[in-house]
Amino acid sequence: MGLFWRRKKEDEFVSLRLNEPAVKEETPSPAPLKPYSAPAAAAPEPPKPVPEPLTTPAPPPARPEPPARPEPPAREAVPPPVPPRSTFSSSILGLDRSMEELQAQEAALEQEFSARFRRAVAATRESLSEKLDTVFAGRKQIDDELLDQLEEVLIAADIGVATTLHILETVRRGVARKQINDLEALKQAIKDELLKILQASEREGVASETSVPETVAPYVMMIVGVNGVGKTTTIGKLAQRIKAEGNDVLICAADTFRAAAGDQLAIWAERTGVPLIQQKQGTDPAAVLFDSLKAAKARGSDVLIVDTAGRLHTKSNLMAELEKMKRVASREVEGAPHETLLVLDAVTGQNGLEQARQFLKVAGVTGIVLTKLDGTAKGGIAVAIAKELNLPIRYAGIGEKVDDLVVFDPNQYVNSLFGN
Repeated sequence: MGLFWRRKKEDEFVSLRLNEPAVKEETPSPAPLKPYSAPAAAAPEPPKPVPEPLTTPAPPPARPEPPARPEPPAREAVPPPVPPRSTFSSSILGLDRSMEELQAQEAALEQEFSARFRRAVAATRESLSEKLDTVFAGRKQIDDELLDQLEEVLIAADIGVATTLHILETVRRGVARKQINDLEALKQAIKDELLKILQASEREGVASETSVPETVAPYVMMIVGVNGVGKTTTIGKLAQRIKAEGNDVLICAADTFRAAAGDQLAIWAERTGVPLIQQKQGTDPAAVLFDSLKAAKARGSDVLIVDTAGRLHTKSNLMAELEKMKRVASREVEGAPHETLLVLDAVTGQNGLEQARQFLKVAGVTGIVLTKLDGTAKGGIAVAIAKELNLPIRYAGIGEKVDDLVVFDPNQYVNSLFGN
């Protein structure tokens, strides 16, 4: 899964240039030799008078030296013992490690997150694979009855009715054209279609933080979502993961409507060591955001994460509040907010999809954070979100630990669903 946060200036990376070919140093060519010409003979100088030698008294006879003591044999220098390498690096930039060690560490971390992601969708994979095996058992050809049963399986995985019908229509066309002749080809066709849906959604919204020039700072992320979906936890995990890769992060507590929101963010800020800007309950959220933007620019922060009110029962007030915050942000930082992420609970399934539709009308969402993916057997909701909302899934919550937030990878997700 690679780096979590890729928005970094090129000159901020430290390159040891170990993989670059050696450059031969150019030695300056010697200057051409000039022909030697003998200097002209100078006129002879007159001889100088030689002074007479002085007579000095003879020195007294030297005393005989005592016999020299034999020197002890020299001991061989024993080098001090080399302490074993600690599991903790003594250099933040990893300069005390070889290129092979750094590459091995990166590969180990990538494998660890991939394995954790596979475990997160294990319940969905077991449910989907078990039902697919039941449908395919004892069958040798693809008929309408099999496709009808396949439709029930996909809908049960919360892939959604509209998305399921789209997938099966593509499968039927493949069967009619003799492109899908057996069950393995059918399963591969389903995988390919799921992957196409997820990848197509990345063409809309904001699919990567690298789309914003590195000269624009801070990078402003607004987090929206109803209460209870894991919005505050997501902000804490985002701050931790982005900070862990060497970025300066600041959190803005702009949800001044709910008293507990600021307290929860304060706990996460202390836990992750990230500064928090907050004011008393009832303060204008746009004023809190203004102060946070000023503080972020003053301290040279790379990323500002903004919490917002998690309510929909007063949509008109929420829309006016978010619009005002966006005006303040764009006035202080070019193009801000650069991302507006909607946090959805995977456990709620289709209900979460309806929440997303409501927020799309008022919040200008650019991407999705899907939380609690490890707590449901209906992880197919990710495909339904990508298809019906046409927005990229940026991050996925895969556990309760502070680093259990990963960049959502469509290939990894589809392969994990089918056990590859």
